[in-house]
Amino acid sequence: MKRISTNMPNNDMQYYMRLREWKMNQVQNQIADQTRIKELRDDPVAAAHSVRYSSHIVRLNRFAKNIQSVQDSGRIAEGYLQESLSLMQRIREIAVTGAQGTFTNQEKGYMAEEVDQLLQEFIELANAQSGNGTMLFSGDNVFAKPYRISMGHVTGSPGEVITSVDYVGTVKKNLVEISEGSFIESNFPGNMIFWAEQQQLISDRDASAYQVLEDSSIRIDGKEIPLKAGDTVHAIIAKINDSGAAVKAKMDPVQNSLVLQTTIPHQLWIEDGVNGTVFKDLGVLSSVGSLAPNNISPDARLSGGSTFDMIIHLRDALYRGDTIDIGGSGLRGIDSAMNNLLTSLAELGAKDKRLETVGERVAYEIPEMIQRNSKEVDLDLSEAITELKMLEYSHKAALQTAGRILQPTLLDFLR
Repeated sequence: MKRISTNMPNNDMQYYMRLREWKMNQVQNQIADQTRIKELRDDPVAAAHSVRYSSHIVRLNRFAKNIQSVQDSGRIAEGYLQESLSLMQRIREIAVTGAQGTFTNQEKGYMAEEVDQLLQEFIELANAQSGNGTMLFSGDNVFAKPYRISMGHVTGSPGEVITSVDYVGTVKKNLVEISEGSFIESNFPGNMIFWAEQQQLISDRDASAYQVLEDSSIRIDGKEIPLKAGDTVHAIIAKINDSGAAVKAKMDPVQNSLVLQTTIPHQLWIEDGVNGTVFKDLGVLSSVGSLAPNNISPDARLSGGSTFDMIIHLRDALYRGDTIDIGGSGLRGIDSAMNNLLTSLAELGAKDKRLETVGERVAYEIPEMIQRNSKEVDLDLSEAITELKMLEYSHKAALQTAGRILQPTLLDFLR
């Protein structure tokens, strides 16, 4: 025989009414927040999936913004390069015209004046800014002009003209993530875009017996190349050639000295690592503490010039009236500079196409991930309202039943 205490029906009724009220409150909160997961314990598996989906959606939105930013910057740079190419085409026309022997020195001087004006405009294009005020062609030094000019007199010029244009930016390339684990360069070092010839650097120091004294490193075009104590010059050459830098190293067969030559037209940017002296010991870099690219040893032989060097050389030849130089090295240098500009434009176009393709994929993935996350956490509103109504009806029925069946107590008779 089971014993039922006087308070047991009351306690049970109180418990189940409170439980129902808690459930009604939970459904009301879900309806208000439009989600069926208010706490992790509501659905641990779905909550874990939702966290992953939400994180992926945030990353995809960041990728989309990165893609748009790099595309905008690249298209602005492409516009400036197209204009630069137009200037170079006009300069080439002048070179072809000046190479003919039918013009007087005075007339060639007039041509030189036009080339000088085009050179000044070309420098303005190379020092161009993007829409946010940062420099387009200065590497990661985006708040300083990439090119610095020097003025002077040349034979035949009526006054001071630009005699040299030096790159004072950097070679560091900023990488931007455009998809999971995939990066793309977002800036454009000017000493690669506005360069005409492959550079070659030949040391005058015999390196056949050289060995690295202690663990150190060297840097070529921003790439760090580690060296070990005891490495010979041949080991150094092998590591340079395997580094991925656009530079080929070899030994000079006559002097047994180190030779560095770029594989694509750009300015050599070489440095010793922290506390390292390998390039200084090999006679490549100056012992004076200058920064790249002005740290080349004065005893080493350096050849290969920039687009600005080619324009200046042509202008000076026109001022002198030197028909052979105008049609020979002058025209050849302009052609080399134009070829490099065309290559840079092609690379920008290929990069833009890649960004466009990745952008389309990211744009497709974002709503797909949102939909998957929605399936995990979103609330079926009609189902929730139906459940809430059922709870309300059952709660009212329970209250009515409790009012009828709960037994009166002694207090009810003491009124």
